[in-house]
Amino acid sequence: MKSFKNRSYVLTVNISTVIKAGFICILTFIIMFSLSGIISSLKPGYQVNSTIIHKATKNISSKLLFQFLAADTQMINASISSREKPPSIFTILLNSATNISFKDPRSFLGRELPGFTFFDSEILVAGEGTNFTNLPIESVPSDKVFKSKKDPKLKNNVHLDEKDNKEDKKVLSKSDKPSVFIYFTHTRESFLPYLDGVDDPNAAQHSKVNVTKLGTKLKEQLEDRGIGTLVDSTDVQTELLAKGWKYPQSYQESRELVQTAIARNRNLQYFIDIHRDSRRKKDTTISINGKSYAKIAFVIGGNNPNYEKNAHLAKQLDNRLKKNYKGLSRGVIKKEGALTNGKFNQDLSGNAFLIEVGGVDNTFDEMYRTTAALADVFSEYYWQAEKVNGNQSDPPAAK
Repeated sequence: MKSFKNRSYVLTVNISTVIKAGFICILTFIIMFSLSGIISSLKPGYQVNSTIIHKATKNISSKLLFQFLAADTQMINASISSREKPPSIFTILLNSATNISFKDPRSFLGRELPGFTFFDSEILVAGEGTNFTNLPIESVPSDKVFKSKKDPKLKNNVHLDEKDNKEDKKVLSKSDKPSVFIYFTHTRESFLPYLDGVDDPNAAQHSKVNVTKLGTKLKEQLEDRGIGTLVDSTDVQTELLAKGWKYPQSYQESRELVQTAIARNRNLQYFIDIHRDSRRKKDTTISINGKSYAKIAFVIGGNNPNYEKNAHLAKQLDNRLKKNYKGLSRGVIKKEGALTNGKFNQDLSGNAFLIEVGGVDNTFDEMYRTTAALADVFSEYYWQAEKVNGNQSDPPAAK
């Protein structure tokens, strides 16, 4: 009897465990299906997708993952410098949960101040002295300046060439088959040394004395090196006002210029949008061999399918500038997100980039030296690419 009772008791315990396990399984399935139903019924903006997962894991750096692997692998751990201390658990949790980093003060304010995240660019390649405190800042003229039909008075003996007074929008190339297209999204970006009574970078706007002069000069310098170049100096601001559009729609308007150029000129391969920075002279100027140059920065839009190709081109030019003109390049900057354009028309070509040539305090002499340096390194890249593509002709000597 005792044996029978003991066996009966054991059998009862096993059945109870099975029942509990089955209940837990059923409850788990109910919860899973319920959550799946809730998630699938959410609005598209709140649904979990690969983009959300990407943003969540973006905060986990490769260095951190390497530290995790090293913790359990002696060979990997041995390759880590003894000076490198792994991040604390607190730092990891704080960065993952809040995207706050003690090494970057912007992370404390980026989501709290309206418009502050606009400046939260990514440095793909840092130039000498480049960091998040001196990245290029886009000028945004006030509504009064934007709509003004009157230019500021000029000073410092700046002169207007005859061609500046013509109404022709295009500066034609000497070549029958131009391969470079230069245009200006913010056509009226001008320079304080030439504007009488203007000291606000955002008010440095002029319909004639502006970045278009840099495009004309760069065209001459490229064609001296045998590269056919077409410049479109259409005043985008005038077109915006005619349509009743706002200044932030500038890229939408300049996009039409690029699309028209592509349709009319099948030989165009490279597209350069020229701007100037609104930062002051200490951040935008450098002395090389006793001569003053305006620094240059490459800006690439991260929200376009040609991002990788455009970034590669910008990095190649940046690298050549660093070798031949030390300190001239401020680096390659990536901009993306809801609060910036993110494309800059670079989705229209895999060989497109935006450049910030100097700033509001630079002179044309400084900037022309910089465009000549850019023409030098661009021509090197261009003719090397031509040979790779099957064109074995040698580049002409620069004049």
